[in-house]
Order: sequence, then structure tokens, then C-alpha cells
Amino acid sequence: MPKLNQMSKKPVKHNSLRKAAETDLEHHPKLTWDKSRPVEEILQELQVHQIELDLQNEQLRQTSIELEESRDRYVNFYDFAPVGYLTLSFEGKIEEANLTAAAMLAVERRELKHLAFNTFITPEEQDNWYLHFRSVLKFDHTQTCELLLQRVDGTRFYSRLDCLNLTKNGRISGVHLVMIDITDRKISENSLRIAATAFESQEGMIITDSEMNILNVNSSFTKISGYAAQDVIGKNPRILQSGRHDENFYAEMWSRINQIGYWEGEIWNKRKSGEIYPEHITISAVKDLAGKVSNYVATLTDITMSKQAADEIMHLAFYDTLTLLPNRRLLIDRLKFALASSARSTKRGALLFLDLDNFKILNDTLGHDIGDQLLQQAALRIQSNVREGDTVARQGGDEFVVILEDLSEAIFEAAAQTETIGKKILSALSQPYQLGAHQHFCTISIGATLFGDSQTEIDGLFKQADIAMYQSKKAGRNTLRFFDQQMQNGLNIRAILESELREAIEKNQFELYYQVQVDETNRALGAEALIRWLHPERGLVSPVQFIPVAEETGLILPIGKWVLDTACAQLKTWQKDSNTKHLKISVNVSAKQFRQADFVDQIIDVIQRHNISPTLLKLELTESHLLDNIEETILTMNELSKFGIDFSLDDFGTGYSSLQYLKRLSINQLKIDQSFVHDLTSDKSDRAIVRTIIAMADSLNMSVIAEGVETEEQRQLLLNKGCNHFQGYLFGKPVPIAEFEALVCISSKGRGDAASS
Repeated sequence: MPKLNQMSKKPVKHNSLRKAAETDLEHHPKLTWDKSRPVEEILQELQVHQIELDLQNEQLRQTSIELEESRDRYVNFYDFAPVGYLTLSFEGKIEEANLTAAAMLAVERRELKHLAFNTFITPEEQDNWYLHFRSVLKFDHTQTCELLLQRVDGTRFYSRLDCLNLTKNGRISGVHLVMIDITDRKISENSLRIAATAFESQEGMIITDSEMNILNVNSSFTKISGYAAQDVIGKNPRILQSGRHDENFYAEMWSRINQIGYWEGEIWNKRKSGEIYPEHITISAVKDLAGKVSNYVATLTDITMSKQAADEIMHLAFYDTLTLLPNRRLLIDRLKFALASSARSTKRGALLFLDLDNFKILNDTLGHDIGDQLLQQAALRIQSNVREGDTVARQGGDEFVVILEDLSEAIFEAAAQTETIGKKILSALSQPYQLGAHQHFCTISIGATLFGDSQTEIDGLFKQADIAMYQSKKAGRNTLRFFDQQMQNGLNIRAILESELREAIEKNQFELYYQVQVDETNRALGAEALIRWLHPERGLVSPVQFIPVAEETGLILPIGKWVLDTACAQLKTWQKDSNTKHLKISVNVSAKQFRQADFVDQIIDVIQRHNISPTLLKLELTESHLLDNIEETILTMNELSKFGIDFSLDDFGTGYSSLQYLKRLSINQLKIDQSFVHDLTSDKSDRAIVRTIIAMADSLNMSVIAEGVETEEQRQLLLNKGCNHFQGYLFGKPVPIAEFEALVCISSKGRGDAASS
């Protein structure tokens, strides 16, 4: 039925209008046609009914949304419950399962459908399950059993199964099953039985209550510790402590006992005589039927002799007797581990060969004893200049090897990290050595190769590092060279760039470009400040080239400070002009800059120094800020928000944003990344993402701005979806301040001018 406002858009004759209304009313369920009534009155009544229908439709839509939300909540409660839920058919086949049940059985949920549940019953428990299942189908009450189950991959676990039959149309149609993993409890029960059987074994044993009061000890405990039963019963086992372990050691031990029910390891205790000795101890928590800890059982063995022998054998087999560093045998073992770890984590590692320069001359002139002293001191210096977890080994003679692990996944960044550590070693070893009465200077040559991008053989890595070390010798010694020449060239270029970047900071070679930000009428709201490096020889250097180097070297801090100062100075200038005093400036802040302890003070200082309104400064943060120390991030943002600073979340949707934290952050604006805007007109997924971001921002009371808008069609689509702030080439490229101010003047004249610019 046509609406009144639709019908009034074009002129029609009175008779034609009346005829159309007659036709509509003949089929209307509520209204009757009275030919004596004026057409206008009838149409008005029709319009009223149309509004009523629209309201009813809106109510139905709202009800549908509420039902959908209710269903989602139910699904979440069901799927992520801490126990497994399954529904079995009368024949014992799985018809329904939640995600927890699928995870417990190690099978994708969709693959569980129509599998017989006895597929997961171990062979020895099949008869028990059959009898239990038939009993459940027969009796109308909950029945429980404990069975040993088996996953598809062969692993087993104990489970308690609570079963209740289901009825349909008065007939039993299947079974509802609740599955709980009780493996830990079974292990604890078994441990207690074994402990009771072996109480008077060769191992010392202590039994305590839940409050750690000793209830009983066996005779082996008395032989090991010197304490008789009457000496310790009723006391806490801490009377055995030697004092060699700190509070963190015991806290970690008890944390593990509380989490998994037992702890095993080596510990230093004290005998009644005061003698400190090593023992191997296992502590198990015993739980009652309610799952509450009732006792602790500890078994202990004196390992004084075996530990001394093991330590001696270990040092002889795996350590260099002169420097006490790992020898080649242990080096190979650790390199294998490092290669395997790198393959799992995708993080790169590095192998470094270090050779003392002209060591033979020292040996020949001052003797091997002096040479040994140099090797010992060099070993200590190398160790003190690598990270915890890295391996330093002596290959033999005057050669050392270093294994670096957990480097960056990016090859050039990993090379840069390796170079940084290598330079520290070079610097430390080039300092003078005091060898008895002699002061000696000795340098070192280092060869390096990276691993992690392929299954490199150990022998191949050793050859590569060795070749790189000889390249270092040929380059004049006291330097580091990589096996990969391309990598070496890349590092050389990076070193030059870093040096030139420091000079650029000193000589103020930077300039801020401004890219206009507009509203739905193309009125300029402000600009994003973007740094440019005007190199005296190479011209304009892209931020893509120098910002990563600035981040790695820490130069981003003075650069970021300059950007803030320059942007605030520009705001001060704009405040003096009525045409520009409303304009805001958005400044990108790096994670390293944001994490400074005095970052809040820096912002407040620069605003007060330039005497500008803090509401005109907007700080743009990327999603990476949210992932690192979220509580500290919230505190910093809250302090600045109270001062009047706005925050915009840049590149939203390209990383990981926890909605749990997003609502707690003082964010005023979400910025739709240009990657979603670029294909907005052709990609349904991008349109859906943009629509979701806008809806999310609206629900969180945030504004939205889209970057990378290049066409009027993109702008119109965004506008239709509720986005009314824009940035992109359609409105203006990043330009120097003079061009920007000219653009703002043009855009203030009208939308057509701004779009054409």
C-alpha cells in the first residue's frame, strides 16, 4: 500500500487518487470503504495504520534480537561449561556434545555426531559401560559410574559419568551424560596406596595432615635425618630446612603441589647433627572423597654420594676443565636443542665463532701458563656479555662458540640483535688484560650465521660460522662478519642509516606534513601530523625506512618528543586565527615512547609550555599498545584524559583488541584502517567489518574516522553506514604546513572545492 508521502511526490487527479484508495481499502483487513468520506481523511487513516504496522514490525524485530542474544548466552554457557555434556541416542550414539566434551575426547565436535560413545571406552571397561548404560535406560534417576576412557590418539583418562535417561512422548529416547575428568584424583589415590604399601621401604617417608603437622615417619627417615619419630611428630617439616633455598623456591614448590597434586625434585635439607645434605624428594597431596586435601606424603632419598659422583662425571664429560665452560660435546647437544626450539617457535637463533687474534704469539713469548690465564679471563668476559639462556662454550685452543636463542623472527632484525651482542663482546675483549705481572692487549675475530629458516645441519652451521670468522680475520681482525653477504650488506646499510639518523636529530632535518581530516560536509576538523626526513643528499626519506631503525635504537624517543613539540607549536599558531583555532592535530605515539615513566609529565609540560588547549591535541595509539601491560596503559590514558587529551585507536581491526579491555580504555575515536576502506566498494567482508566497527564505536560512545578514502564512492558508502569523519587522498595528501593551510582555506569555501583538491 503506498504511503502518503510517497503518493504526494507526483501530481495526480482527484478521481485517480480516490480510485487508488478504493482499490487499497477493498483488500485492507481492518478498514471498510465509505464512499461519502473525503479522500484526505481516508488517506490519513491509512497512514496512521501504516505507522502502527511499522511500530509492530519494530517490536517484532527487537523481540527477535533479544531472543537471539538469549540464545547466544545459552550456547556460551553450554559450550564452555567446565564439564562435558553429551546426549546419546537410545542406541548409545552421540547426538549432541558441547565444546568441553569434544576437547576432553580430542575430537572435533562435528566429527563426534553419530559416533557410538563406546568408541571412547577402553576394551577392559566395555562390559561395565554396557551394563551401566542399560541400567540408566531402565531406571528413571541419575546414575553415576567411573570408567577409564580412551581418546582417538590413544591417550587415556579417568572420567566420572553422571547419566540420566531422556523421555520423549512418554518413552525413553536416550541418555543425557555429564562427563568429568577425575584422572588427578585417581593418581592421588593410587599414590596413597603405593605409599602405604611401601611405607617401610628403603626410602625415608613422612606423612603429615593437611596443616603440615607430621603424623608419622618411617625408620628409613630416622636413618637419613637422624631424627627419631618422637622428635618430629606434631612438628612442621620446616625443621629440616637447610637455609639454602629462598622463599620463592618453596612458594613455587607448593604452588605446583596445589595445582597438580605433587612435586618432585632435589632439595638441600639439614640432619639433626646440623650437617647439610642433598636429597631427592617427592611430595604428594592426598585428597578425600570430597576432593579436599587430607594429607601430604613425602618420600626422600639421601643422594649425597650419587650427586657428588654425578657432578664429577658431568664436569669431566661435558665441561672444559680450564675455563669451566661447556665443551664441544655439550655444545652440540645444546645446539640440537636450540635448532629444535627455533623450528617450533619460528624464532631465529645464531651461531658465533670467536677466535682470539694472535694468541699463538702470546703462548710462544710468555708461556702456556700466561696463555691459560688469558683464556680464563676471556671466557668470563664473553659470558658476562651474553644474555641469560645463551650458551658460551670452548671449542678448543683459543676458539670459543656462542649460541644465541630467541632472536626475532625477521631475519634482518635477528641479524641486528646478533650484531649488538657481538659488538658488546668485541668491546669487552679489547680491554687490557692483567696476566700476572704483564698487561696484555688482545682482540678477537667473530664469525656469525643465523639459523631457523630451514632444517640446517649442524656441520653446515659450523662451516658457515667458521668461514665468516675467517672473513672477519681478512677484514683486519677485531670485527664481526656474517656468513650471508647480503645480510652483511643490509647491516652495513642499517648502520649508515642509524648514523645519519642521529645526525638528522642533531641538525633538525625533520619536517611535519599534515593530512587533513574532514566531517561529512567536508569541513576541515584538523589534521594528522606525519613526520618526514629531508635528507640533504637523498632528499625525502620515507618513514617506512627510518622509523623501524629509530624504534630499534631508541632514537624514536627524541624524534617523538620533537614531533609533539612541533605539533603543539603549530596548534599555538592556529589558536591565534579564528579560521583555524578549532583545528585539532593527531600525533602518532610509539609504544616505546608511551611506556616512558614520565610520558604523562612530558605531555602536560609541552601543552603548558605552548599554552594551548589540551582538547586540541589527539594522541593516536596502535593496537600493539593494548597488548603490553594493559593496566599500566589504562592508568596512563586515564591521567591524560582527565587533563583533556583525546585518544584515537589507529589501525583498528588489523591486530588483536580485547573487547574486555577496550571498554575500560579512555578512547575517544576508532580509526578504520585503510586496508578495509580500499576494497570497500567490491569486498563484502570489508563492508561487514566496517559496519561492525562503526556499530561497536557507537555502542561504546566513540566517534569513528576512516583513513585512506580515495573515491567519492568509498566516502558515500562510509557515510551511509554511519561514519562521518574522513581522511585520505580524496580530501588531500600529507603536505607541508603552507600547503595544508591553503587547502583548509579552499575546503572552507565548499564541498566541491575540497573534493576537487
